[in-house]
Amino acid sequence: TDTIAVLDFGSQYSHLICRRIRDFSVRAELVPYDTPAARLAEMSARGIVLSGGPASVYADGAPRPDPAVFDAGVPILGICYGHQVIVDRFGGTVKRANREYGSSVLSAAGGGGGGGGEGRAGAGLLDGLGGPVRAWMSHGDEAERVPDGFEVIGRTDSAAAAAIADTGRSVYGIQFHPEVAHTEKGDAILRNFAVGICGARQEWTMEAFVDEAVARLSRAGGRVLCGISGGVDSTVAAALLHRAVGDRLVCVFVDNGLLREGERAEVEAALGASGLALPVEYVDASARFLGRLAGVSDPERKRLIIGEEFAAVFAEFAEANGPFRSLAQGTLYPDVIESGVSGGPAAVIKSHHNVGGLPDWLGLDVVEPLRDLYKDEVRRVAGMLGVPDSLAWRHPFPGPGLAVRIIGEVTAEKLAVCRSASRIVEDELRGAGLYGSVWQAYAAVGDDRAVGVVGDERSYGRIVMVRIVDSVDAMTADWTRVPSAVLESISNRITNEVEGAAWVTYAVSSKPPATIEPQ
Repeated sequence: TDTIAVLDFGSQYSHLICRRIRDFSVRAELVPYDTPAARLAEMSARGIVLSGGPASVYADGAPRPDPAVFDAGVPILGICYGHQVIVDRFGGTVKRANREYGSSVLSAAGGGGGGGGEGRAGAGLLDGLGGPVRAWMSHGDEAERVPDGFEVIGRTDSAAAAAIADTGRSVYGIQFHPEVAHTEKGDAILRNFAVGICGARQEWTMEAFVDEAVARLSRAGGRVLCGISGGVDSTVAAALLHRAVGDRLVCVFVDNGLLREGERAEVEAALGASGLALPVEYVDASARFLGRLAGVSDPERKRLIIGEEFAAVFAEFAEANGPFRSLAQGTLYPDVIESGVSGGPAAVIKSHHNVGGLPDWLGLDVVEPLRDLYKDEVRRVAGMLGVPDSLAWRHPFPGPGLAVRIIGEVTAEKLAVCRSASRIVEDELRGAGLYGSVWQAYAAVGDDRAVGVVGDERSYGRIVMVRIVDSVDAMTADWTRVPSAVLESISNRITNEVEGAAWVTYAVSSKPPATIEPQ
């Protein structure tokens, strides 16, 4: 399949470039910035994108791509830092500038873009913008002198060379970020590059993915053990494997003591009624998980402990019920990226229990059928495999469970508050007809306490944080503007019905800079 290779220089937005390009049914893959040009050719790269990043191109040790990339004979687009790499590589100069973070107005200028595209067969990167548009800037350097052979095709008030092009060599650079939603018609710019300039075939469909995945998985030998939680990721992974290997698959649902209220019973009922005929075993390991978490407050340590304990439970199950050759998981592309194991220079945001916590002693090959997909892509696959909406559209629930919604040590008291308050949040959203229209909703609790009044008496209880967000792929998110009446009802119920809760707050931070889960 034709691929657009995105070289990751460490931008928080790198993954979004892939995400946006895939919307055009063109495969895009995030790879380390120093990936050899020969490897990109093996990937059938029809175009190369150099992502943004925190470095300065003129600094010692600044990351740079394999020089052979520029001689690969495929179009190249540099974004932000990638734009500066292109300027520097072709003989221009980059200088320190006043840091610009936010929206600017981009106007097309000169050739190579901005018009209707007549007669240029898609060669214009900025074709079809229809006039000035908002463009999102996030940089502290800028092009001081444009290289010979390049022309300026876009300007903002603060950047005289906001977009440049050498159409003869099909090399383009833009100072702004077309991949973020804040840039108007950013999708059109990326489409112009991937489809119009690179000529990539639009063959990246979930139908093709399912056919390829089933064929590949069916070639694996031996029995397969699959962790399943009832969420869309693990359920789709299990359904794919069941289609591929049949009765060589055994699924295991592990109760780690950190589930939502009534979770196991709901999952068991939903899977039983799904018609998927998945073979599922249920293991209660709550005591061992909670025992290992006792006294642990550091969020990364909690995640790693939970990952290790999951692996231990699976290994013991495999030994008692085996032999098994492989352990399958519902790992997604965002899990890999945030855990810092994708090979790029981006910092670890947080270790996902099914990525960063797997120990070397596991003794099973790891199979991750969905490792290259985003959440919305997984949901499209779910519909194709017959996964019912009750499972496909459940709100995402982290593998470490309530441990990442309990700030500080996990205690029985905080677990009880978190469970009860989260149930109220979900119930109130369902009652208001909003549950299906938001990405995720829950209540979190930490060690902070506040004074309240209950029955004319002073109380001293937990501060409960309510978090409700909108998202597409969990890599970016915005807080949901919930009607005040709904928030009022949630607050009243939590403070009246949840033992130990005194105050309710509502989190209004977006991702980035925040994350969706507090830990």
